[in-house]
Amino acid sequence: MLIEKKDIDGGKPFDWGRTSADYAKYRDIYPKEFYDVLLERGLGVSGQRCLDLGTGTGVIPRNMHRFGGRWTGADISEGQTAQAKRLADEGGMDIEFIVSPAEDIAFEDGSFDLITACQCFWYFDHERTSPKLAALLKNSGKLAVMELSWLPDEDEIAGRSEQLVLRYSPNWTGAGYKRHPVFIADAVLKYFRVTDRAELDLPVHFTRESWNGRMKACRGVGASLSGSELEAWEREHTELLEKYAPDEFDILHHAAFAFLDPIK
Repeated sequence: MLIEKKDIDGGKPFDWGRTSADYAKYRDIYPKEFYDVLLERGLGVSGQRCLDLGTGTGVIPRNMHRFGGRWTGADISEGQTAQAKRLADEGGMDIEFIVSPAEDIAFEDGSFDLITACQCFWYFDHERTSPKLAALLKNSGKLAVMELSWLPDEDEIAGRSEQLVLRYSPNWTGAGYKRHPVFIADAVLKYFRVTDRAELDLPVHFTRESWNGRMKACRGVGASLSGSELEAWEREHTELLEKYAPDEFDILHHAAFAFLDPIK
């Protein structure tokens, strides 16, 4: 499904379904310390019903499944959802996945103890989604908005890879990340209050192949480039990694979390 937003990538259309196979293979990268932030707050554990919005290939539900929460993942892309179902089935995980944009999510009020949104909250229409999400949560429920981004100004390999993406997608707004708290729009704060935040730096381990795959599965590359552009980008990126990267290496990332309570 093509998505086009004027404030993202200069309005250049993208389709996550085009990169679902690479996304499934290379974007399950969140280290243990990332999930510990949820667990330390008693979130996503046994006895809780949890909804992951913009679930992609189900990375959050699949990694949190072992802690006992009952998860549903929702994503706008049929291709992403199909990969999520496949990976969950292969892992013997009982996780429900549905195709739905966040704006159209439909469950009974008070259905969930936890709603998560990781690397996707900025895509949502907050005027539409915020009252709906507040209603879906129980009175004691939590909304967790999460991000994990590499630091191109502090990590040479990440910086060089990012510059190559910008040569092919010069309006890509995913570039130039610097540490910052998760942004919560005013439209969200009409229905939620921020009660807690967390930030931490995390080294994420890659090989040349897996970093190439991770970059290929980003919005500015696999989700938006034409076939010939993608082929040329991958050829150049492979050459770049052969020149500047060892066989295995860590990429410095920054993780940021915002935890919100619904205003009932």
